[in-house]
Amino acid sequence: MDWDKIGLKMGLEIHQQLDSKGKLFCPCKCELTDDEPEYNIMRRLRPTQSELGKIDRAAFEEAKRKLKFYYQAYSDHTCLVEADEEPPHPINNEALETAVTIALLLNMKVVDEFHTMRKQVIDGSNTGGFQRTGLVATDGYVETPHGRVKIENLCLEEDAARRIEEKEDGIVFRLDRLGIPLVEITTDPSIKDPIQLKEVAYQIGQILRSTKVKRGIGTIRQDLNISIKDGARVEVKGVQDLDLIPEIVKREVKRQLKLLEIREKLKKRKAKVEDKIYDVGDVFKQTSSKIIKRAEKVLAVKLTGFSGIIGTELQPDRRFGTELADYAKKRGVTGLFHTDELPGYGINKKEVDALFKTLGADETDAIIIIADEEEKAKAALKEVIMRARMAIEGIPEETRKALPDGNTAYLRPLPTASRMYVETDIPPFKIGKKMIKKLQEELPELPTEKKERIMREYNLSEDLASQLVKKNLVDDFEKLATLNVDKKIIASLLAYSLQELKRDGHNIEKLKLENLKDVLRLLEEGKISKDALKDIVACVADEKLEALEAAKKLNLLLLTRKEVENIIKEIIEENSSLVAERGMGAMGPLMGQAMKKLRGKADGQLVNKILKKMLKEKI
Repeated sequence: MDWDKIGLKMGLEIHQQLDSKGKLFCPCKCELTDDEPEYNIMRRLRPTQSELGKIDRAAFEEAKRKLKFYYQAYSDHTCLVEADEEPPHPINNEALETAVTIALLLNMKVVDEFHTMRKQVIDGSNTGGFQRTGLVATDGYVETPHGRVKIENLCLEEDAARRIEEKEDGIVFRLDRLGIPLVEITTDPSIKDPIQLKEVAYQIGQILRSTKVKRGIGTIRQDLNISIKDGARVEVKGVQDLDLIPEIVKREVKRQLKLLEIREKLKKRKAKVEDKIYDVGDVFKQTSSKIIKRAEKVLAVKLTGFSGIIGTELQPDRRFGTELADYAKKRGVTGLFHTDELPGYGINKKEVDALFKTLGADETDAIIIIADEEEKAKAALKEVIMRARMAIEGIPEETRKALPDGNTAYLRPLPTASRMYVETDIPPFKIGKKMIKKLQEELPELPTEKKERIMREYNLSEDLASQLVKKNLVDDFEKLATLNVDKKIIASLLAYSLQELKRDGHNIEKLKLENLKDVLRLLEEGKISKDALKDIVACVADEKLEALEAAKKLNLLLLTRKEVENIIKEIIEENSSLVAERGMGAMGPLMGQAMKKLRGKADGQLVNKILKKMLKEKI
């Protein structure tokens, strides 16, 4: 695609958990647990007005669902702060210092005072109906191969509760994650290429990993802000895989372009959407459709001029009808039928004809049917009406979730500034010059600086150094590099061999750094060869043996020079005719036999040296 012609604009929001001793506003453990909950809390949440007396549209839409929220709680991972039964404690100073450190690494201007705000969130992910957040720094930048990208804001906030399951009447959350310190980093919308967007996410991620942040699945989340010319801003939440970013952008742009095409078609057709909801139960009295048969009510709406539009593909395996269904499902129904795909699903042509006649529709119109409880079906069709009207206008501002295949699905309307208001329980916290000066003096190395240093100090190739930095293995490498072992061997073991062993099914995640040190110490002492490293490491990991025990069990302790000479002598004698025929030309085949017999038990260079000497003497 020609991104400039399309007018593509993108921004990035990164949410990263910090690794601190307590939560942001209480001393509870910053760890997740799968233990049975010790007690449960049930809440209902409703929207409140902002300081200007306005209600946020996203909060209003969530409130219309009328859900109950169930919270699983613990005595050591949660307290009355998470339950919203006690005021928050003073801010976690360690977390604030980490946030300021990250801001300095991103070349940002740190604020003089940290003011805590409440960000209204009533999807159940917070017991109080709001998330505490505060601005730490503004106006920074990060360099990428495509150029400099501006970092607009860095905020320090609480992470949300963990969603566990959905019940018929509500959602179950676990409070262990609620309150874990989190930084939110926001770029400006100047990114014009999906590859650059991925690079920015990678660069920021590398900077974060050089500080005190948590690591692992779920500890970092990327949200993408995407818009095109004549469109609207769409936020795609929950991107976990950086490699998927370009594909998500490509598919979201395709969706928006198709929506603009749909708008033009609907305007030419002078399409309109009725408010009237029809009871069409009589049409389906003799139906074969199991869904309709068991429903309390069968309701429908007419979309004038929408024929053929509902089945339009917006993304692979997702049509405009899927968009309507996503909105309808927010009101508790399981799905909908539309006439672009009928007859089908147990609904015959006679019923479709009767449906068109009942609603006074013709072949240029589309009809949406929902079969469910009456209240749910009515609420869902109101959502369909609203979304269909948006299609006549173009692209709605939405928050969407990233799907594993690169598609996106509707979550809720895009939040507005009306969801922010002041936190009255926490006084402002002064960020003094003394704190900033101290943190500036202790700034960690940036990934690029770290890579260049280890290349220079340890004579590593750019590839090995890059892999160590990318996999966050530099600290482990430098601890192992104190051994008198070739540093390239250590780097290769960490960067490649361990990953290969894990891929082959070995229990590598159980290995400790001390285990690797013990194996490498055998190499340092001349007891094993470098060729034996992988096999011994695999044995140590799988069978929980000491390094020396594993080497003995695998028969991989180095042979003495005399033992090596005897084995090579036997190989030469067994191949006397080959030696007589080819002379030194037999070196290659004999070396292959020798290494097959001695691999892991003798150094390859030593084998080569002894074989060459003996072969010359024989000739």
